[in-house]
Amino acid sequence: MEDRGISQAVIRRLPRYYRYLGELLEGGVERISSNDLSKRMNVTASQIRQDLNNFGGFGQQGYGYNVKYLYTEIGKILGLEEDHNIIIIGAGNLGQALANYAAFEKRGFILKGIFDVNPRLAGVTIRGVPIRMMDELRSFVANNEVDIAALTIPKDKAEEVADMLVENGVRAIWNFAHIDLNLPDNVIVENVHLSESLMQLSYNISRYNEEHQK
Repeated sequence: MEDRGISQAVIRRLPRYYRYLGELLEGGVERISSNDLSKRMNVTASQIRQDLNNFGGFGQQGYGYNVKYLYTEIGKILGLEEDHNIIIIGAGNLGQALANYAAFEKRGFILKGIFDVNPRLAGVTIRGVPIRMMDELRSFVANNEVDIAALTIPKDKAEEVADMLVENGVRAIWNFAHIDLNLPDNVIVENVHLSESLMQLSYNISRYNEEHQK
């Protein structure tokens, strides 16, 4: 089941499939057709079949999809069969909100450290993880297995911190800073620019209003 040049658009839809299938499992549903799944997800059945066929297909004609099997296989594609150790750089409102989100651990993302420059936060714990000072970050990363670093810090510090993390072996950055990081090709960066998402929402609101005023 190789992702033979699978488009990022397809990859970005997989977590949504995974979430819906998880809800079906919790509801005791054992199998589902692409038509029924499409109604739940508000996408076309052909889109679902096309997406899943990128990975070899999982359904049987006249039977549909085995929910547990499909959920497990998509989890494997997303790399969720293994735990990922994560640290958060920046313990402001956003950083603390991420640290408090317990659902990450259910998906195998294990919070190992939180770092900040504010001395008043030193030693404060979030779900059992103490906030450390930034001057401890380099030694912590060097002496602990860190798979992902989330950056929730001002953009003028993000590049410097990211470079230090990469120098010490971190190969995945979850970037909430308002800057496009210039990092080596062997480092995976997922940018999450909240203001850009809001602007897209604003555009869709404007377009909706224009269409319904005609």
